[in-house]
Amino acid sequence: MRHYAGAVKVLSVVGNRPQFVKSAPLSVALRNAGVEEVLLHTGQHYDPELSQVFFDELAVPEPRYRLDLHTADVETMRAPIAEAAATERPDWVLVYGDTNSTLAGALGAREAGLPAAHVEAGLRSGDLSMPEERNRIEVDRIAALLLCPDERSRDTLMGEGARGRIEVVGDVMADACFTFAPIARERSRVLERLGLEPGGYIVATVHREANVSQPRLGRIVDGLNRLTEPVVFPAHPRTRAALASNSLFLGPHVRVLEPLGYLDFAALASQGRVILTDSGGLQKEAYWYGVPCVTLRPSTEWIDTVRVGANVLVDDDPAAIAVATADAHMPDERPPLYGDGRAADRIAEALCRLPAAWTS
Repeated sequence: MRHYAGAVKVLSVVGNRPQFVKSAPLSVALRNAGVEEVLLHTGQHYDPELSQVFFDELAVPEPRYRLDLHTADVETMRAPIAEAAATERPDWVLVYGDTNSTLAGALGAREAGLPAAHVEAGLRSGDLSMPEERNRIEVDRIAALLLCPDERSRDTLMGEGARGRIEVVGDVMADACFTFAPIARERSRVLERLGLEPGGYIVATVHREANVSQPRLGRIVDGLNRLTEPVVFPAHPRTRAALASNSLFLGPHVRVLEPLGYLDFAALASQGRVILTDSGGLQKEAYWYGVPCVTLRPSTEWIDTVRVGANVLVDDDPAAIAVATADAHMPDERPPLYGDGRAADRIAEALCRLPAAWTS
């Protein structure tokens, strides 16, 4: 990694566990490049195990700003982010992905008169009913630097007439996955605690707002109940509440767990036979793990995983869930998708190389 002589400062905005995962390898790359990083945590989600793995082991900086807002409301987050940005005056406000924290960070940067850089720019599912899709589009309209995971995303932004500078860097989630999955399998004892054998169970996650509402949640539960293999279901609190309030009951083969820490979940997911999910990031991780995926959504921003045969979209159809899970397998050929594990270095290089261009 080249070390840049000019003093570059970045304010990184994170709000949930996937964003912490993405920020970890990039924090290392920024430090290696001599960049000063200030971390702002909006407080949407906090997992103590993230502190252990990312802060302690990798010396990722502790957040200078902990908003502790415990809300997904964009306007509630925007103002304190703008205030922090105005105080710190970084060269870049860095935002990740497609959450409301992402949008609040980009809006806060604009309010402070500072350029935003968007990691995972240009992704589109084509489904405007998803709040994440609307967030992606709005953030990409605001950001001065659009950091794309692949050429498809770049082409999407060019087709939309994006005004920011576009750079294809690869997917920083790949950096995290390649680094942390082996650590997780080595350290975690989750399979032993649950009495599971590698490849002998299915992992399920359901958390998106549309999927925890009726009638979709009931149809997904019906699909899970049709499966014949053991299913491990670390359930989001919102999902557990929806199951209870709608009197939906899962069969005895479905083991509902409290949410797992990052290491335990990575160890569990990477050794399952199939992953059933409505998560965007987990679709990619399944591919990198070599575990086939069944996606409980009508669309996905990670369409390449579907095209190569590693992922199947089943929406909320109970019969399709059962058939796709029984038939799930990885393709004989698994081309590399979404980068080579060096996205963080490329992002750090771009952040160091480009600030002068915005002030000249």
